[in-house]
Order: sequence, then structure tokens, then C-alpha cells
Amino acid sequence: MGMPAAQAYWTVDEMRALPDDGRRYEVVHGELLVSPGPTLPHQEIAGRLYRRLSDYLDAFGGGHCFIAPTSVRGSATTEVQPDVLVLKPGARLDAKWANLTDLLLAIEVVSPSTARADRFVKRRLFQEAGLPTYWIVDPGESLVEIWTPRDMTPLLERAALTWRASDDARALIIPIAELFAPL
Repeated sequence: MGMPAAQAYWTVDEMRALPDDGRRYEVVHGELLVSPGPTLPHQEIAGRLYRRLSDYLDAFGGGHCFIAPTSVRGSATTEVQPDVLVLKPGARLDAKWANLTDLLLAIEVVSPSTARADRFVKRRLFQEAGLPTYWIVDPGESLVEIWTPRDMTPLLERAALTWRASDDARALIIPIAELFAPL
């Protein structure tokens, strides 16, 4: 099956009506984002992050961790699926999707087919929404871009990721070498 028909502006309902064809469909402020299914290395890295974050949250509280496909909705024209996300404590877990305002952390494992969406469209969305932390994991460069709402440029991390669920929580530290270890 081919690409969706050219359309200038999309709603979440229109995006959700697209066929289940193995692609990931997201919409940000009416712009349809289409990417192919993830590769095995991509899923391995996302899984490593999910396991570390989930174990950390289980041990120290402070939220809930999910892995894609988990939809995050911002409006009738915005719904995305970060590769890994952490919701604030108390976020509604019985909903069909999370709300942008419930996020503590969103993570994308970037690939050539998702680089524009992850680095520009989704980053700006998350910054505008006030997401405390957004990580863009770049396996090709063995680094992680760390973005906060006011950043004009990211912090580039090549040694270890450090994250706290709250200001008074113990830090989670993930060595970059562990994240990008061979499969």
C-alpha cells in the first residue's frame, strides 16, 4: 500500500483512520509524520532504556514508564508516540493515551528516517509543552542529545545519562557504553 494521500492539514481522528500498515503515524499541529517500523537495534536500545527507567521508578517511585506504541495527545491535531516515555506520578493510567502535560521524560531513538521529526518537529512540540527533559538517542554517533524547555542547543552526552524523577530523588545513571553495547 502506498503513502497516505497528500493532505495539507491532519487531525488526530484522520490520522487514526489510516490503515494499519506497519508504519508509525503521528501528527503534530496538523503535520502528518510517517516513519517505517523500527529496526531491531532501535528496539534493543529503546528496550534497554525502558528497563533501566522502569526498574528505577519501581525502586524509587516517581512515575510510570512506557514503551512505544503509547500515544501522547496534545490536542485534536497533535498525537505522538515517543519510543520511551515517563509519566508523572498520579497521571491517569486508564486513558487511551497520555496527555503531553503528564510527561516527565520523552525519549526518541533517532534514525535517518525519523531525524527531522525527532530533532525539530517533536522537539519543538515537547519544548513548547514544557516537558522537563527530552532525550534524542543517536546510535550512529553514540551520543544522547538532552533538551529542556528553554534550550536553544542540546547538551551532548557521550559518557553517561543522569536523570532524576524529582529534584529530591536519587539519580539514575546509565553509561552510554552500556546503552550502545553491541547486540
